[in-house]
Amino acid sequence: MKKIILSLFFMALCGISLAQEKKYYNEEVDGMAQIEAATELARQSGRYVLCQVGGNWCPWCIRFAQFATTDSVVAPLLEKNFVYVHINYSKANKNRAAMKYLGNPTRFGFPVFVILNEDGTPIHIQESASLEEGKSYNRKKVENFLRLWTKEAVTKELE
Repeated sequence: MKKIILSLFFMALCGISLAQEKKYYNEEVDGMAQIEAATELARQSGRYVLCQVGGNWCPWCIRFAQFATTDSVVAPLLEKNFVYVHINYSKANKNRAAMKYLGNPTRFGFPVFVILNEDGTPIHIQESASLEEGKSYNRKKVENFLRLWTKEAVTKELE
């Protein structure tokens, strides 16, 4: 009887843990549809698109998503300047058309970031290893990366 109760308790804990883990990537969604919707929103709001390519299987992908949306410096910078979208790449859905459109970013590892201008044209691919620090991301490096690829920075007239 003790084994049954312990087993049920353990299964309940595992279920709670899994239920609380946020899924940033949706394997069911077509990546090109996500890109088109994000591009339209970017065009309407005067921002660029930041595509984060990866999957729920990737711990560094989840870490970046959590960091980028909760860090007191990075989160507002991201929200002000980018439409942020998670493009899934997994065994279940490799989003081949989206990967081709984005310039085969998976060659850089995961997560990988692709900046699109307001027309949806890929203008930069950024690997993530240089942004990492310990078991998270370096605020200054991520902030610098984002600031260098805002619409304002890219379209600024030379003096």
